[in-house]
Amino acid sequence: MIVPIIIGSGSDLDHAQAIARALAQFGIPAEIRVASAHKTLEHLISVLEEYERRAEPRVYITVAGRSNALSGAVDARVTAPVIACPPYSDRFGGADIYSSIRLPSGVAPGLVLDPKGAALMAAKILALGDTELEERVRHFQAETRAQVLEADRRVQSGT
Repeated sequence: MIVPIIIGSGSDLDHAQAIARALAQFGIPAEIRVASAHKTLEHLISVLEEYERRAEPRVYITVAGRSNALSGAVDARVTAPVIACPPYSDRFGGADIYSSIRLPSGVAPGLVLDPKGAALMAAKILALGDTELEERVRHFQAETRAQVLEADRRVQSGT
């Protein structure tokens, strides 16, 4: 399995690396590629064709801010799930998120704003065909629940 993380520019690298680190916790390999839907469309198509020729299960995660044409362009060219995970920008007061929400008909990438959440969504999708990964997701969920219960215990006991 593989999760190609496609970023629109080098400025998105930190966000992509956070996603890759979260995927690694599930044992899922990721590859970060840079391809802009606006500036290097031919390169983007070439990268996607490369992944689409591979037989392994995959989920794409796209990272692009401002005008996020990348997520829609990727989704329109591949059959595997696409998760848009655009970085937040104060520059536009968060309004740039609309380019990840309002898309043409026939184009349907999912949207998860948190890098760890995007990795979890990809893990859950890939776990549909992998029982070992499904168990790692269950373990992660159990750890998350345990952390909340421990925080409640500490609050209740005043420690």
